[in-house]
Amino acid sequence: MREPGAGDRDRRPRGTLSAAGRGARVPGAHPHHRRRDRLTRPGADLDQERPLSADRTTDDDIEDLLRRHAPQVLGALVRRYGHFDPAEDAVQEALIAAAAQWPEDSVPENPRGWLIRVASRRLTDRLRSDEARRRREETVAALTPADAFVAPPPGEGPAGLGGRAPSEDDTLTLLFLCCHPALTPAAQIALTLRAVGGLTTAEIARAHLVEEATMAQRISRAKRAVRGAEFRRPEPEDRDRRLAAVLQVLYLIFNEGYTATAGPDLHRTDLAREAIRLTRSVRRLLPHEGRVTGLLALMVLTEARTPARTGPDGELIPLDEQDRALWDRTAIAEGTALAEEALTQGPAGDYQLQAAIAALHDEAGRAEDTDWPQILALYELLVHRTPDPAAALGRAVAVAMVHGPRAGLVEVDALAGASGGHYRVDAVRAHLLERAGDHDAARTAYLAAADGTLSEPEARYLRARADRLST
Repeated sequence: MREPGAGDRDRRPRGTLSAAGRGARVPGAHPHHRRRDRLTRPGADLDQERPLSADRTTDDDIEDLLRRHAPQVLGALVRRYGHFDPAEDAVQEALIAAAAQWPEDSVPENPRGWLIRVASRRLTDRLRSDEARRRREETVAALTPADAFVAPPPGEGPAGLGGRAPSEDDTLTLLFLCCHPALTPAAQIALTLRAVGGLTTAEIARAHLVEEATMAQRISRAKRAVRGAEFRRPEPEDRDRRLAAVLQVLYLIFNEGYTATAGPDLHRTDLAREAIRLTRSVRRLLPHEGRVTGLLALMVLTEARTPARTGPDGELIPLDEQDRALWDRTAIAEGTALAEEALTQGPAGDYQLQAAIAALHDEAGRAEDTDWPQILALYELLVHRTPDPAAALGRAVAVAMVHGPRAGLVEVDALAGASGGHYRVDAVRAHLLERAGDHDAARTAYLAAADGTLSEPEARYLRARADRLST
């Protein structure tokens, strides 16, 4: 297996494969990943790396491999050289080189080591060419930690002589860096999707309904904010707080994908499934952490309902009206098993409790079979743990299903001030008023909810409910 040298350095614009010929696509270098649906569907098992047969390796196999190793290679370079932005550029060039060469030359025995070596050479080439700022030897020395002169980079060097095992994964450390406390939640999400998820800036911009230039500036500011941050996992006393931030970012990415807060589409498949893929990666590294297992279970169980959430014209179908035969039963079985496992991995936290609630919904063959008393009991535990208004609103629905709509309305009214007039409160109020027979008040609440959401499918659904009550 040959490796590209400085003489054949790829000068193509980053993020394209126009000159790579028929090679596999590069994660983050193409606006659409045709296999993401299969790779990251809720029931897909990504915890085991699939061995590649040299005589049967396909472009799709190579794309899988590059996508899996990209954050690990970036983590390795950031660990060694300490500069995020040039390291990411070098990794992109290595991925492009692999996508062009591997389909013809076969996949190397140690793909990650190959990518690290090529990316390291590209990065050192770039640093040495920076004559305007300092001499090339000083550039490399200034950006290389002292121990790197005697310790080879990750994936290189014999075990026991300073080299870390090739199987050691920097993905979690990279996630911690992307979710650094110096960053805003919006910046954390954008940087995580770019550096760990491998999405292009254009993809992230489309997912957030902003201009690509705006998102590029956001990502650039995030990179500047973490410049100089030490690339290591948090100390034990800080680990829980930092891991909570990572999981919160993944949860926010999933929620935005599952129910988009704005725009013409109810569901943004790439975002939801990318969140699942990243959470699988974290669980592979922390298999006994109940919060991680619980979050993955929650995502898988929720995403399993996606095929039944919209009608032929993209219209929203509420949970109690969905055709449950369309739900992904394989994903439900996986998610239920994960939820049960999460409850054995320490005290039940927010994600474990939400996963248990989602499992009870998914296990019901019909809406009327839902175990609402048990769901209410779980919500009681959840709201006792967290001040999250969404959890309190879910509890109000459960109260209505167990004790009647008027009891639920009392709980909803108590939330009105704390929620800041969120449209979901109006939507739940409208639904309960309709069930209670107060159609005029229900119609008013439906219209208020429709006016409060930026999601076009949700607004159409809410107005349709209001129109039905006016006839």
